[in-house]
Amino acid sequence: MNREEIISARIERHGLTSPLPDESGYQELFRLLQPVSTLHNTCPGAPPSLSPRTTFDDREVTARMRRNRELVKGRFLGDGIGYVLARELELYANAFRKPVKGFSENQQRVMDALRGCGPLAPRLIKEETGLLNKEIMPALHRLQKAFLVFEDQSESDWERPWCLFEEEWPDIVLTDERRLAASTEVVTRFLRANVFATLAQIKDWSRLPVRFIKEVTAQMLEQGSIAEVSVDGLGDGYVLREDLSLRGSDAKMSVLMLHKADPLVKTHATELKAHFGHEETLQYLLVDGELKGAVIGHWRIGPHDVEDIELLLPLKECRRRRKAILSAVAQVYTPPRSRILNYCGHEVAEHSGGIT
Repeated sequence: MNREEIISARIERHGLTSPLPDESGYQELFRLLQPVSTLHNTCPGAPPSLSPRTTFDDREVTARMRRNRELVKGRFLGDGIGYVLARELELYANAFRKPVKGFSENQQRVMDALRGCGPLAPRLIKEETGLLNKEIMPALHRLQKAFLVFEDQSESDWERPWCLFEEEWPDIVLTDERRLAASTEVVTRFLRANVFATLAQIKDWSRLPVRFIKEVTAQMLEQGSIAEVSVDGLGDGYVLREDLSLRGSDAKMSVLMLHKADPLVKTHATELKAHFGHEETLQYLLVDGELKGAVIGHWRIGPHDVEDIELLLPLKECRRRRKAILSAVAQVYTPPRSRILNYCGHEVAEHSGGIT
């Protein structure tokens, strides 16, 4: 097992080398990569997406699945919103829930309103409690992270009802005793998708405490399901024991643009922040399976330009990959709504044939 084999297997398992042309296999890929987020900088209430892992707009599929309660919304990876398959909600809720040790006054009033009146939109919670919206929403979000309340996001409406989790999902059992086993299964799936990951990368993706991740991986090592390995160019980390005999694949390398909530981007958040954290990053660039670039600019709801494309590549490689990288970025940032102004600090002009 070496760096190149890991990277090629990783992007293949993520569905990035052969995007799905239709719904066949979609739920299997979703199951492997869940919790799945919405595209970054989309409207509140938008359905989740595995873009660019499909050649079709999968939001039509996930919107239907959400409407049919096959997908459900929650706060799994830290504070972020994600979706999981409804049949696996118990697993992910046990792995990621953050219990509330004692209700604040606002949290108690919100719980009492939901308990007394049933599902309520925030506007109706305001009428019942007299709390302001700026008091209601933080309380709801904290209770949501504890899986005490459930946001019933079946459509893209702004007014969606909130209800008590236990009333909406009475058959789901959430206990502290189930946390370790659930987290072990979730980390197993994460390693299956990513092939190799360091402790920091597991932390970046899961947002679980480092101490708890060490407890999880220690148990997995004891059980023999994973192994510790050191890989040149990637560092010290973990792989599933079944992947120790991994050999190179024929995965086709390319240039892809990934949004800021993409699973791979989340996994490498600390590294990306170290390289590009000083800039306003719109999206990241996956070059031959590795996150080696950032699309820089100030996001606006209206038209906005790409100020620059920064790359962690040798100058010669930047020149060689210029056309492919510009083409990947231009698929989203196209005139007249957007322009690519610079590439590696140099102005992009129609007459410019390369970096000068």
